[in-house]
Amino acid sequence: MASSLILASASPRRLALLARIGIKPDFVLPADIDETPKKGELPLEYVRRMATEKAEWVASRHSDCHILAADTVVAAGRRILPKAEDEKQATSYLKLLSGRRHRVLTAVAMQKDGAPTTVKVSSNIVTFKSLSPREIEDYIASGEWRGKAGGYAIQGYAESFIRFLAGSHSSVMGLPLYETRHLLMNAGWPISASSSLQEEYA
Repeated sequence: MASSLILASASPRRLALLARIGIKPDFVLPADIDETPKKGELPLEYVRRMATEKAEWVASRHSDCHILAADTVVAAGRRILPKAEDEKQATSYLKLLSGRRHRVLTAVAMQKDGAPTTVKVSSNIVTFKSLSPREIEDYIASGEWRGKAGGYAIQGYAESFIRFLAGSHSSVMGLPLYETRHLLMNAGWPISASSSLQEEYA
């Protein structure tokens, strides 16, 4: 895999976002790490640690490659809302976020040649409308919440719940393209608008 780009994530959303800037990883290799927050760990500390550990886990096995990793967390105050695993958890998240402002933090990490991992964090503010019990029930029935941080996906129906967004839409989806592009460029990975446009109009 020498001189290859590895995406340390199985997320199809991150692959699709990379394609928007003309980037197609040579390999996709999700990191096998413990994603449990540490006691008292704040959302910003947690998301930086997760992105770093994912990149370094893959780099420990493929040290001659460019490794790109990312992690997204939804935070209500100091509380981290992990990926929703069941309907009860997703319902509690939606009730908590209903009518209030929360943060979505996405950290992007780049590891290359054993150098210190470079991490950038995109912080975004999202405000939900007040959700009725029927709206919550319908969204839970859709199944769109499964495996999503905070129990929702901005790229789906839940976008109609968002009254206000300050920040990066791509970051809330899972990969801030501004920060990602600069990390790749600074690491020497070739990137240009022409490759993205060729894909779009092929």
